[in-house]
Amino acid sequence: MGAGYILEEVDAFPSFEEPVSAAYQSLFASGELARRAETAIAALGSCTLCPRACAVDRLEGQVGFCRTGRLAQVASFDLHFGEEEPLVGESGSGTIFFAQCNLGCVFCQNWELSQSGEAFPEVTAAELAAMMIELQRRGAVNINFVTPSHVVAQILEALPLAVDLGLTVPLVYNSSGYDSLAALRLLDGVVDIYMPDAKFWSAAAAKNYCRAADYPEAAKRAIREMHRQVGDLALDERGLAVRGLLVRQLVMPGGLAGTPDWMAFLAALSPQTYVNVMDQYRPCHQAARFAELSSPPTAAECDAARAEARRAGLTRLDERHRRLGRELWRLLMREAD
Repeated sequence: MGAGYILEEVDAFPSFEEPVSAAYQSLFASGELARRAETAIAALGSCTLCPRACAVDRLEGQVGFCRTGRLAQVASFDLHFGEEEPLVGESGSGTIFFAQCNLGCVFCQNWELSQSGEAFPEVTAAELAAMMIELQRRGAVNINFVTPSHVVAQILEALPLAVDLGLTVPLVYNSSGYDSLAALRLLDGVVDIYMPDAKFWSAAAAKNYCRAADYPEAAKRAIREMHRQVGDLALDERGLAVRGLLVRQLVMPGGLAGTPDWMAFLAALSPQTYVNVMDQYRPCHQAARFAELSSPPTAAECDAARAEARRAGLTRLDERHRRLGRELWRLLMREAD
């Protein structure tokens, strides 16, 4: 494993010594992947593929909360080296950043992509498939769909085309956690690695800061379903993730994220749940409007959050992002001076 990758208090964890085929290969061979795509695209006619359940006809160009119609909008795609190390390896994660979002986080660091109202390039299924193939050709160890909850149908539509062109690497579903069971069941046997956020435990906090009072319940249902599908995070002999669940929680100032409750929930799911307790929160977008969001969490708060994870019985905590977050903050403070 690469330098800086630390598993805390763990004696053993799932691993594969032989290459593992991506989950979607068998569904493609049976024709089920194409059938899932057809079902998902048809559902856009009265879209309830995320918890918003806007029921607009996206096939006819109507848009709901996510401001996305028939086609997905892609902000960028490239090899990315800033993810957790099991997703990066030596050659990077092949990230496809979708524009727009089904949440409205007031502190979003990528708000220009998710909430600015700007229209980004729409891509056809063939174009999205070509992006996947290009990233694999450049050495991506996986295809990492970032902010995919509102474009599940479009991803499924593109996948058979990509597999037919030779796609073989694992798929990462990198979401806010605000996912519907209907969409996740369409992805059962398709996604290899789920990487959801666990944002807010409190409905009041979720309503105030994400415009989604039902976020906690929706995210808990989604994370349970994700774990049911793929289990605990498993690594191959190179230390690369091949299958399983990886959960991120961003530590918020004043304990607003509800870390103790989330850690207890995740530990009950499995003590082997791989968790990244992230200390990278910085006031962005509209956060300054809220006094409680106007400063980052203290070092003591971040340490306490990690202690809560260990106290809950979680044994696999990502360490790399903790150091990166603190190094970034020191750089920002140095520039400010």
